[in-house]
Amino acid sequence: MATITYGLKDLKKELQHLPAEHITELVLRLARHKKENKELLAYLLFEADDEPAFIGKVKAEVGFMFSQLPVQSYLAAKSMRKILRLIGKYTKFMASKGAEIDLLINFCNNYLQYADRRSSYKPLRLILSRQVEKIRGLIQKLHEDIQFDYSNDYNLLLDEAESRLPWFNKNSYEL
Repeated sequence: MATITYGLKDLKKELQHLPAEHITELVLRLARHKKENKELLAYLLFEADDEPAFIGKVKAEVGFMFSQLPVQSYLAAKSMRKILRLIGKYTKFMASKGAEIDLLINFCNNYLQYADRRSSYKPLRLILSRQVEKIRGLIQKLHEDIQFDYSNDYNLLLDEAESRLPWFNKNSYEL
């Protein structure tokens, strides 16, 4: 027997007819099943009101994870992918392009500080270049006023990367 998957519109209609106690039970039941649901619910209840503080916590956690980065290139790349998954999860919770840009710029700055600059391991290099491309794309999708605010940080990141990494070409990533 197959279950029917309803759309958000149908679910919203049905939730409007339910009493508050029943909705609370449903939410707690959802939170019990998946760790990510529980984390999202915790974010929405406790952290969503103060987004800058939450971004600060995420940056601190990312900074700590970078400080524990292994020396071997393969393991370092693996750890960086794990950090990117964490950033992706938190940006999905916040649903804010500005917060995502801020966290990705922070990731790239940590990369420049902690990653082995002499490494010729291509996946390690691709991690940075893909994130820089992603930041550029996100900035271009923003409103012009907000673009200007983030473009300064982005250009500083490009200058820093070009000065620290011999293989990085700033011209191919400019806005």
